[in-house]
Amino acid sequence: MEKPFLLHMITPEKNISPFDANMAFDAGWDSVIPYTNATMEEIQALVQDTIFSRSPSALKRTGIFIGGRDSHLAMDMIDETKKHMVPPFEVPVFADPSGAFTTAAGMVAITEKALKEKFDLDFTKQKIVILGGTGPVGVASAVISAKAGNDVLLVGRNIEKASKIANMCNEKYGSKTVSGAADGDKSSFLEDTDIVFNTGAAGIQLLDDKLIKNAKQLKICADVNAVPPAGISGVDAMDNVVEMKNSSSGCYGIGALAIGNIKYKSQHDCLKLMYSCDKPVYLHFEHAFEFAQKNV
Repeated sequence: MEKPFLLHMITPEKNISPFDANMAFDAGWDSVIPYTNATMEEIQALVQDTIFSRSPSALKRTGIFIGGRDSHLAMDMIDETKKHMVPPFEVPVFADPSGAFTTAAGMVAITEKALKEKFDLDFTKQKIVILGGTGPVGVASAVISAKAGNDVLLVGRNIEKASKIANMCNEKYGSKTVSGAADGDKSSFLEDTDIVFNTGAAGIQLLDDKLIKNAKQLKICADVNAVPPAGISGVDAMDNVVEMKNSSSGCYGIGALAIGNIKYKSQHDCLKLMYSCDKPVYLHFEHAFEFAQKNV
């Protein structure tokens, strides 16, 4: 009798995400085992109970998923899980807190393709503004974009917080070109912006018609918000690289459902790779982005 595919889902939050659980089953995992309110100090015991309870061959049908809402904590937990593996007793690990890593990957991948198709430009040396950028989707988008060679402004309500998180992106992930900015100053820095990502809270508009009209270099606006009103005025949730009528620069809009479609495929691919790979993998936003690029 073959061993079942078991995915151990670890989160520092009260509950695991039903979205992630559904995705895991749909990707082929037979069972999902939740560990909630998990702390960093508990990772060693959870990992080693996981790996030493099965033979090396059965461990190919075993994985660890890290959720939560904090991208930096999720990345730290990946490092901690790796530290306590004992080869050949080792399992694949995938972090996707609040679906943020795969959402960011989908948004950036669609933007990269649109920039090439509509403007014949590579996704590098662009000025990118990330509104509501201090959350996990904003952080992952910032690092992916900066590592591609773009200048990134991570925008938040509080300049001190935004700058602190931007510095963390540069120091922790080596992105180098992420800076913090305050939402109240966006009318000035949007004037020469090429790309805007909205990763703010649902139902809050962070970019209105006037700001869009005054952004003379704007090429792409991508909005992860699917709840009315749109986070970016003129971008509908269904838009999949659609020219924005309120733009004076011929900007194209990408909506939440188009982004979500690529996010879904990328998360599915990561979850499937975990039990189909020859050697254990440690997956996060950079790997999700690679899948997203293939899926657009």
